[in-house]
Amino acid sequence: MLKALADPTRLQMMGMLKRSPKAVCICDFTAAFELSQPTISHHMAKLRQSGLVEVTKIGIWAYYRLSARLDAKTRALLDVLV
Repeated sequence: MLKALADPTRLQMMGMLKRSPKAVCICDFTAAFELSQPTISHHMAKLRQSGLVEVTKIGIWAYYRLSARLDAKTRALLDVLV
């Protein structure tokens, strides 16, 4: 998990997810970070593999949110980092 958060872009993405009241579309990440969709998908895959985010696919778009399974210690760490 810490390895996934070591990347500054992924850390900023986690901040965006933490501040959002609803799931965030991958298209919103591409606009916010001025990165290509494949690059955003790569970063989100790393976060998903580490258990930090969950994804829901609707049509061609993927929507991400913080994982509901994050424990209190992980949430506290995110509060400090983002």
